[in-house]
Amino acid sequence: MKSLWTGSIGFGLVNIPVKMFSATQERALDFDMLDKKDHANIKFMRVNEKTGKEVKWENIVKGYLLDSKYVILTDEDFAKASPEKTDIIEISQFCMQEEIDSIYYDNAYFLQPQKSGTKSYALLRDALAKTKKVAIGSYVLRGKENICMIHASDKILMLYKLRFSEEVRSTAELEIPDTKSKPAEVKMAEALIDQLTEKFDITAFKDTYTEKLMKFIKAKAKGKTVAVPHMKVVHSVSRDLMTQLKESLNKKSARKKAG
Repeated sequence: MKSLWTGSIGFGLVNIPVKMFSATQERALDFDMLDKKDHANIKFMRVNEKTGKEVKWENIVKGYLLDSKYVILTDEDFAKASPEKTDIIEISQFCMQEEIDSIYYDNAYFLQPQKSGTKSYALLRDALAKTKKVAIGSYVLRGKENICMIHASDKILMLYKLRFSEEVRSTAELEIPDTKSKPAEVKMAEALIDQLTEKFDITAFKDTYTEKLMKFIKAKAKGKTVAVPHMKVVHSVSRDLMTQLKESLNKKSARKKAG
């Protein structure tokens, strides 16, 4: 794995040199964009709007439009703007993880200690595990400040990039009717929830769509016709919620007996 960021975690007066690695990867089929007429590959180019000519990566700079003029910024300029946040994740507080609403979670990363920071890395990891708390801090990556949560996961420290409060949209514009459930319906829904409750195991969930799509692609390449099952969704307005909940419970019970 290639590290995305190299710096330190500031834990009081303790400095923990670390490297950051992406903890996730996309799993999807890679499709190319083609011209409908002759299936030629579509290429995207970085073009100078004045000359119409392609510009090489090494000749591209970043600029901010200020008072109708561009201010050009280099990588060094981004670092100079706030050097204390460019190379360090400064821990500002600790809290319980459940205090952070899941809507604020963004990307996940692994933190690996550098050779000189193994002891201090283990100290923070073990202290977080013992207190069952998480660390909250901030850092700058790719010209943008981020807030983050660090927590102990087995033998490693995990970092989750968090969204700022202003990045989360307000629910004020949503039209949510003021509907209240009947106590009997809630009780029946609770019974269904209890019946479907089991220990969570992420490995039990598989990306079956990608596998089926690949089979479809291979069959189509051979000129085969793939039978598509007809899906029919029926919405019944006449049946009440209690009837639907009872049938859901009976359906689950029948499945358990069959298994």
